[in-house]
Amino acid sequence: MNTSADPIRGYLSAVERETSALPADRRQELLADLAEHIEVTRAERPDVAIGEVLAELGDPRTIAATALAETGNIAAGAPAGGVSAPARRGKVHPLVPLLMLTLSLPFMMIFPDLPGPLFGVLFRIIGAVLLCTSVHWTAVQKTTGVLLTALLPTAVIVTWNLSSGGPKGGTPALLANLMALALIAGTAAWLWRARRA
Repeated sequence: MNTSADPIRGYLSAVERETSALPADRRQELLADLAEHIEVTRAERPDVAIGEVLAELGDPRTIAATALAETGNIAAGAPAGGVSAPARRGKVHPLVPLLMLTLSLPFMMIFPDLPGPLFGVLFRIIGAVLLCTSVHWTAVQKTTGVLLTALLPTAVIVTWNLSSGGPKGGTPALLANLMALALIAGTAAWLWRARRA
């Protein structure tokens, strides 16, 4: 008779086989972490099938390749299990995309002539790309960040410039820019607090 422990035992055995190149202490630590994660997930969500919990963890080969890559034990061109290690994204400090996104609008406001808006748009695009490729935030946080710091302010600015109140400056334009800056800075502060170490 199969119990719910059988798939778990099989999964952990597969991870153990795939991580045979790891030092024994690191392999045991990894297996203990996975077992604890499974146990906590099952306690928090008892209605979820064990197969779904294991699927959320990922393929044992992928877990092994990541663990091996992190410890630097993969020989060049010969990854364990025939699975290549996932490509490591460049590690950019989390402050870089946030500063680029936040400073894009003041750059446009301070230098309203041609180089200012061009640099502001480039800052916004590069900041959004760095935010999306960063390892410091989840997909939902990245999407929210790009929407609130890049897309929404850009849509408001384009709408403002195409409407009758557009390029004329004055108090309404200053207030609109300050509100957009507050939105961008607030979102950047939220992203900074929500980042992963």
